[in-house]
Amino acid sequence: MKQYDVIVVGTGGANIVVDAAQRKGLRIAQIEKGKFGGTCLTRGCIPTKVMVTAANAVREVEDFKKIGIQVGPATIDWDVMSKRVWHMIDEHKDIYKYYNAFDNVDVYRGVATFLEDKVMQVALNDGTVSEPITAPIIVLGTGGYSKINDIPGLEEAGYLSSESLFGDKYPEKPFKSLAIMGGGPIGTEFGHVFATAGTDVHLIQHNIRLLPKEDAEISAHIYENLTHQGLHVYLNQEPEEVRVENGEKVVVIRDRATGEVQEIRAEEILMASGIKPAVEELHLERTNIEQKRGGWIRTNEFLETSVEGVYAMGDVNGEAPFRHKANYEADILAHNLFVAESPDDFRWARYDVVPAVTFTYPEVGHVGLTEQEAKEKGYNVGVGKNHYSSTAKGFAMGLNPGDADDGFVKIVVDKDTNNILGIHVIGPQASILFQPYVNLMNSGTTTLQAINEDIASETTKALRAKGLTRNMDPHSVITVGETMSPHPSLIEVIMWTQVYYENRW
Repeated sequence: MKQYDVIVVGTGGANIVVDAAQRKGLRIAQIEKGKFGGTCLTRGCIPTKVMVTAANAVREVEDFKKIGIQVGPATIDWDVMSKRVWHMIDEHKDIYKYYNAFDNVDVYRGVATFLEDKVMQVALNDGTVSEPITAPIIVLGTGGYSKINDIPGLEEAGYLSSESLFGDKYPEKPFKSLAIMGGGPIGTEFGHVFATAGTDVHLIQHNIRLLPKEDAEISAHIYENLTHQGLHVYLNQEPEEVRVENGEKVVVIRDRATGEVQEIRAEEILMASGIKPAVEELHLERTNIEQKRGGWIRTNEFLETSVEGVYAMGDVNGEAPFRHKANYEADILAHNLFVAESPDDFRWARYDVVPAVTFTYPEVGHVGLTEQEAKEKGYNVGVGKNHYSSTAKGFAMGLNPGDADDGFVKIVVDKDTNNILGIHVIGPQASILFQPYVNLMNSGTTTLQAINEDIASETTKALRAKGLTRNMDPHSVITVGETMSPHPSLIEVIMWTQVYYENRW
């Protein structure tokens, strides 16, 4: 059995752990079965945002006439945009070369599998199998992949997912028509992109709202915006079956309230119904690593699993499927395992202040509780709301009261303390507008809050008993680095300055 100091499975946010261990001179096994860089780079937020930014530009040009600018119709040059998409995805090659060059990093290209607790083996992509490997520290950052609903006829008809769209099924030109199954962030973003590119988009949502995790007023507003832009949106629908007819794919849907059945015809189907954890190949059943409903790996506030020395971070632990959250968790692990001089300096994860952005047109962003969630938790809730059009800058941008694209900011407050409970934004540059509130909600002295109390090493038990606290000084640049900023947004230009200040890269 080959002995390492650290084994890291996955090359997305988990690379932060590899970097920290490498700087310490530790012996590392890095395992990746596919492209280096994780979901975000190779089939997620980065290539989609290249597409979204092009689509945004078209929509913005369409709105120029509202402020007195006359220009011709704008269209997406699909070839130019696509080259830029694949330029970013192809960075995975350089990431592989970077890590493969280190003498103390062994890169395994293949599928990692547990043989037992703390013992793994890799089915290599060349068809061979590695010897068993072990380490006192194992970090699982295997991510997730598209969840495909079990719809009769779907497999026979064929479909796209994020994996195949940014793989061998990337279209040479926009589809004539597209049925998107799912009205969450993935579905609405792709709907915006393809509709702007000229595709006749049909967005089919099981829930009664688009973006159902957003505040109800935000969901209503994005529905108004997307339908105003020409998308066909079907809410509260149950997909019954899929078939191919006369060269078209036919999706049969049933209204969950009325029972009305209708057929949606499209050139292609894109599945955007959420994600599943990438855990099947790990064979966790051979270990004592516990999972929760849906297969996600159970972790505590220190990212520990139920097997001591094994940690799980990123999408695979099911807390929030965002790259900035994965980076945040990886940074906590890197600090606690390789930087902190004592457990008293440990950092821990909290998930009540995770910012989220959906890059539709307009953008949607939030952090904290919705108004309804705050009421359900028993707070004495107060709400403040302000539209873009009520500000001088909003007017200058051509936003008028009553316009479909007149966005707003909504703050949810505990009236008894004036503490901020949540902030919700829909409109231009929403992804950066709410960051000051994210920073404020993270600042101050916080006390360790246990997550999954049954998962606890002896060190964790001691820190919980002690009531470990951490002072997040709002004047300190270090606080900026320990606060999540939505990825990929321009706020990262500011956020990453802390990393370069510390000369960690």
